[in-house]
Amino acid sequence: MDSLIAASARALAAGDALGALKRVALRDDPPALALRGIAMAQLGEHPRARELLRRAASGFGAHEELARARCVVAEAEVALAMRDLGGSPRALTAAAATLEARDDLANALQARLIAARRLLLLGRLDEAAAALSLLDGHSLPPLLSAVAELASAELALRSLRTAAARAALDRAHDAAWRARVPALLAEVAEARAALERPAARRIAAGGEQALRLDEVEALLASDALVVDACRRGVGGGDTWRSLARRPVLFSLARALAAAWPGDVDRDALIADAFRTRDPDETHRARLRVEIGRLRALVKPMARIEATPQGFILQPLGARPVVVLAPPIDGEQASLVALLSDGAAWSTSALALALGASQRTVQRALAELEAQRRVRAIGQARARRWLAPPLAGFTTILLLPAALPIE
Repeated sequence: MDSLIAASARALAAGDALGALKRVALRDDPPALALRGIAMAQLGEHPRARELLRRAASGFGAHEELARARCVVAEAEVALAMRDLGGSPRALTAAAATLEARDDLANALQARLIAARRLLLLGRLDEAAAALSLLDGHSLPPLLSAVAELASAELALRSLRTAAARAALDRAHDAAWRARVPALLAEVAEARAALERPAARRIAAGGEQALRLDEVEALLASDALVVDACRRGVGGGDTWRSLARRPVLFSLARALAAAWPGDVDRDALIADAFRTRDPDETHRARLRVEIGRLRALVKPMARIEATPQGFILQPLGARPVVVLAPPIDGEQASLVALLSDGAAWSTSALALALGASQRTVQRALAELEAQRRVRAIGQARARRWLAPPLAGFTTILLLPAALPIE
């Protein structure tokens, strides 16, 4: 490695992308191309960075497997920043194995960390936790340690373990301080600020109250009967009934909980659950059927009784009834939450993260674009979607697979 390449690599490690480019900007040999690609990625020029890294990888010879593996890892990180999540992770796994076999442990751990962060973005929390656990026990450099702790904090936040998230963020701050990378310190500060912002709304008979993440955690751990609009279910104590795939039952449960301790008129329940303002006898018959199904599901926690006007929710014991609502409502709430991270997402990546079809995501994006809540950049396959950051509250509970059931 010549002196300019070495100096450029040191500059990149310190987060000085412009200093790195000054040393290799006019060179087209594979090591210089790789360093230029990483520098462009740090400056946010991701498409150009990907092109340079691919040129570098193809330029290394057959006996330079280590250098090619490093390029694969760098390109995978660029893809993560571009929210290009549709590719196969096999190349990254193979690159990590090559790096480990050649004793390049730092870059091998970086590859494992990129894979874990990709799983987090896709909402596959159990797999992400398993991937992050593989990094435990390794002596990570400060830079990688900070990123790993940030990933651990996000995993804890999505699982609503705020104490664990705070501890991970403290460790991330210490590691970022040792690494002396301002961008990392800013990211840790932003994650800490999210803990103090409202994350949900508590709706009860007394009115509406904004809750932070630790207050949401305490509410769910209490003996209250909670109709949870974040996870789409009903819980009380140690009992949980998911209604995520039964939207009619969830609409009925939410309407009954919002009116507690009063009852809800039958026509109002029909309007909420069946989206009609002109009910007839078939709707009333269907309402009786759906109320019977809901009654059977919540039997360990509450009773649903008929009244002259409609139905009333009666929790077992002296427990209160609370509706836990996300900070923003609507069918596109999770989509808006993903886009509010400031990155440009493709429709395919959004579909993967939400577990929906691309066509469904495209229709939702068209609606949001008409409301001027999102905007598109690029054309055809290069089209990406952006939304302005949602200031004032955190969207962690709206993200895919938030609050997994243990």
